[in-house]
Amino acid sequence: MTRIHQLFDAARAAHPDRPALTDGSGRSLTYAALDDLVRRAQGDLAAMGLRPGDRLLVVAENAAPVPVLLLAASRMDAVLVPVNARMTAPELAKITAHTEPRLTVFLSDVSDPARLHAGDAPTITLAGAALQVAGPFDVAPEQVEPQDAMTAVILYTTGTTGTPKGVMLTHGNLIFGGESSARLRGMQADDVIWGVLPLTHVFGLTSMLAAGLATGAHIRLEPRFSAAQTLAALQSDVTVLPAVPQMHAAIMAEARGQGLDRLARPLRYVSSGAAPLDPDWKRRAEAFYGIALQNGYGMTETTAGVTVTNNAIGDPDPSAGHPLPGVDIALDETVGREPGTGEVLTRGPHIMRGYFRNDAATAQVLRDGWMRTGDLGRIDAQGRLHIVGRCKELIIRGGFNVYPPEVEAALNDHPAVLQTAVIGCPRDGGDEDILAFCQLVAPDAVTAQALAQHAAERLSAYKRPTRIILTGPLPAAATGKVLKHRLTQHFADLLKDPAG
Repeated sequence: MTRIHQLFDAARAAHPDRPALTDGSGRSLTYAALDDLVRRAQGDLAAMGLRPGDRLLVVAENAAPVPVLLLAASRMDAVLVPVNARMTAPELAKITAHTEPRLTVFLSDVSDPARLHAGDAPTITLAGAALQVAGPFDVAPEQVEPQDAMTAVILYTTGTTGTPKGVMLTHGNLIFGGESSARLRGMQADDVIWGVLPLTHVFGLTSMLAAGLATGAHIRLEPRFSAAQTLAALQSDVTVLPAVPQMHAAIMAEARGQGLDRLARPLRYVSSGAAPLDPDWKRRAEAFYGIALQNGYGMTETTAGVTVTNNAIGDPDPSAGHPLPGVDIALDETVGREPGTGEVLTRGPHIMRGYFRNDAATAQVLRDGWMRTGDLGRIDAQGRLHIVGRCKELIIRGGFNVYPPEVEAALNDHPAVLQTAVIGCPRDGGDEDILAFCQLVAPDAVTAQALAQHAAERLSAYKRPTRIILTGPLPAAATGKVLKHRLTQHFADLLKDPAG
């Protein structure tokens, strides 16, 4: 295979009459109907001026037109640039200026933010929906390459710095990611995937969409996460739930509110990514779901996956698992400050092509065949990877190293805490304070003093937070992953209040 649409072609041939996609607007497509819609969209895009090598910017939330446009772009050798409609106008303007798309498509029929971004762009029928389209613009296309090394998508990520970079993922990257995810999950054509992870993010695009289309599974797309809606879906026909820890925490909190201590209809596969797993929290999640909770590690630049677990239920393993088949990992211990700990390096068919129009940033992370992830980790005797923090997030306190995930896990263990984000705050003398931002399951569910005592019972003195700030929702990406670089600005008023 040299193009991502070929994954879908095989499923369409094997399962033409099986459901492929449903979405929150009520659209439902079989694999044959999806194929017909893709081919019509291909003709429509060509008529509007989209050429091989052009960038197709799609401003969207999860809905059926997104996979339709992805597959149509693949057939045309165009590059899809999916961006979340919930970003601000200045954020979108920066990405548009950097990407220079030939066409911009706004999913205005299902997304109010997309409609606002679209302004007075004309509405046309495209990908089975009434969408707004701007362009064609006079831009230069990328060179078309016959092999799978051609860029398939550009995903913009802010990482921890707040500066967006366009990650170029190739067709080979997406094919590897989709096939690996499907194989490791044992996915079948009769699986129903809960598709709430954003398709504008690599986790949803690869581990959810590409894996589902590769196996002929049914993907139920939803534009936004709702704990109540997800819980209802899990009690009906959903068999595969890919999510991040914040989603799992919200689902279980919703269940407790309904008087449920476990699902009546257990899933076949449930996974968690984007954050380390506390063993006690993992145990509670498995008791609720009735099956093992599988963890993993990856990032946009690695097409989502680097490592994954394959544990039995009850296994206390808190690691991110073993490398995917065909993937290598190593540690650069010159970066770490403790023996056996270092920056995680990885290489293999999952590594991005580079950052779009940013050779300097690409050269910083892609060196000698390896990608430098910026994450600190250790590899245990069983070859499993443990992520202990970000290189730039390591907190130095009193000469000791403090890894934020360990402090976060201790505070998340309290039943009144929904999620926690821990950062370091420099102070005079080169030392750092530890700030813990705790989002509670309900206002006034616990005091900061009570949480401090809870932490003191679980953490060494130098690891205990200098200050615990009780908050509402933490600033987060569309996936639910907390954006730590925004915490101090987002909660500036609370930080000014000594009692906050």
